[in-house]
Amino acid sequence: MGLLEGQVAIITGAGGGLGRSYAKLLASEGAAIVVNDMNAAAALQVVAEISASGGRAVACVMDVASVACGEAILQTALQAFGGVDILVNNAGILRDKSFANLPEAQWDDVLRVHLKGSFCVTQPVFRWLKDNKRPGVIVNTSSSSGLGGSFGQTNYGAAKAGIWGFSNCLALEGLKYGIRVWTLCPAAATPMTQGLMTPEMQANWSPDRVAPVVLYMVSRLSGDKTNKTLFASGSKVMELKMVASSGVPNGAAFTAHDLAAAADRVFLPEQALDFNG
Repeated sequence: MGLLEGQVAIITGAGGGLGRSYAKLLASEGAAIVVNDMNAAAALQVVAEISASGGRAVACVMDVASVACGEAILQTALQAFGGVDILVNNAGILRDKSFANLPEAQWDDVLRVHLKGSFCVTQPVFRWLKDNKRPGVIVNTSSSSGLGGSFGQTNYGAAKAGIWGFSNCLALEGLKYGIRVWTLCPAAATPMTQGLMTPEMQANWSPDRVAPVVLYMVSRLSGDKTNKTLFASGSKVMELKMVASSGVPNGAAFTAHDLAAAADRVFLPEQALDFNG
C-alpha cells in the first residue's frame, strides 16, 4: 500500500516542472490528484501520464489568483474524488528586472500569482478541512530569493517572503484543527528557471529530486511536524529558521552610541547561506 492510499491532493501549477514531478510521485503512492494549471494541454498531459501508470487524476484549468477560482479548484476535487487531504501551492511566474527598472505591472503580476494565489486556493481548502474535521497538510512554496535575497527579483522575493509569513501564521491556526502547514523552498531546473542556472546545475537539479521531500511532508513519515521550512535542491535538503542574537538590554538611557559599543552582541556573525552546494 502506498503512503497516500485513499487520499486526495490538489497541486497547483502541476502541468510541468516541479508540479508535474509532485503530481506523478504522489499519484504513484496512491493519492488521487487534481492537476491544476493554466495550460490545458500540459495539465491534460500530466493526467494522461498518471492514468497510464494506473493512477487517478483530473485536470482543472484555472487561474489561482481569485477566490472564485480557488473555490472552483476545491469543487473539482470534491466532485471527482469526494474530498481533499493535501494542497501543494506550487503555481508561479517570474518577471525578473532590476528594481530601478521594474514596471508596476510586473510587481503586481508576480505578487498576484504567488502571494494572492496562495491565499485564494488555500482558504477554501482550509475551511473545508476545518468544517469537516479532516486533518490535512498544506505545503506553500517560498524561495531562497525571498529568505536570502536575489538580485533582480524584488517582486519575486517579496512574494516568496510573504508566503513564508503566511505559512507561519496559518500553521498556528491549523494546530487547532489538525491541519499541518509546511513551507518549501525548492531549487530545480525547470522551464521557469531556464537561463538562471549553470549547465551543471541544469543537469543535476531535476525536479524529481525535490518531489520526495514533498512526499515526506504530506505523508505519515513526517508525523505531526508543522510550521517547518525546508530547502530542497538537487544537492541538499536543509531546514531554514529565523535565529536571534543574545541581544543587549535597551533601558531608558540607552543611546545609539551604546548600540555601537555592543554591536558584537546585537549582530550575529556573518554566515552566508549556501543554497548551491
